Amino acid sequence: MGTAMTTPAEVVTRPGGEWLLAGHPVARIGYGAMQLAERPGRPPVDADDAIALLHRALELGVTHIDTAEFYGHGTANELIRRAFGDTDEVVIVSKVGADRVDAPVRLVAAQKPNELRASVEANLKSLGRERIAVVNLRRADAQPGIIASGDQIVNLDDQLAELSALRDEGLIGAFGLSNVSLEQLQQALPSGLACVQNSYSLVERSGERMLDLCRANDIAWAPFFPLGSAFPGRPKVVEQPAVIEAARQLGVTPSQVGLAWLLQHGPNMLLIAGTSSIAHLEQNVAVGDIKLSDEIMVALDAVSAN
Repeated sequence: MGTAMTTPAEVVTRPGGEWLLAGHPVARIGYGAMQLAERPGRPPVDADDAIALLHRALELGVTHIDTAEFYGHGTANELIRRAFGDTDEVVIVSKVGADRVDAPVRLVAAQKPNELRASVEANLKSLGRERIAVVNLRRADAQPGIIASGDQIVNLDDQLAELSALRDEGLIGAFGLSNVSLEQLQQALPSGLACVQNSYSLVERSGERMLDLCRANDIAWAPFFPLGSAFPGRPKVVEQPAVIEAARQLGVTPSQVGLAWLLQHGPNMLLIAGTSSIAHLEQNVAVGDIKLSDEIMVALDAVSAN
């Protein structure tokens, strides 16, 4: 189960505190690797720069790396392999349920049990590992992202059975779910889940009941879109007056306030914010040292996603 930090020395090595993820103690501030492979509208990240960033993350105490084979056709995974090899200093969490293709719609659903197995095998190859610590199943029932249709509409129990088999075979250490409903989470609980990745932030709290359920069952909650949806017209955390005022009072950025709120809102919260900038990475890790007062938390809790 999750544990809180107690000494300053531990804070340095475990930014944001610590959580036991699939039996591995990890810093609650992790790193999402998508931007190492995909930066729409911007040039690709230089490989040496990407590896330097990953090394810097470990130096800062980041021990949880989130990735996927479909991030750039394995590009992110290859960079992680080059940076870390098969060391157990970092806990790798990947995702299955989609494939990258060379087509106008670049991401397609891959929800069938045999496709989940093939994706795990592809992840193992590109990561250069015999086992992936955690693999999250990305369901494709609802936005954001692709929606399954036709024979890609697969029963969750069939998928859980395949993931359980992969776990029993030792190819993965544990599995979790991504982009799921409360009912799907409840359905999957008996299978033994390590993690849930859903859209969640100060301005998008529709998953509050799911967060509570995960907390009660010692399941990590790793939100995507932690600062609000990237889609136009959706509310952004950094634009909220209460966030801007808190940042002014504390002398930090609005983004840091939004991430700090997540850490304090749920003890099972794991941050996997991504970036291709070492300076931005350092800002994200520094969130672990930010303490929001009760007064600020009350003001932030009152923010409504209109």
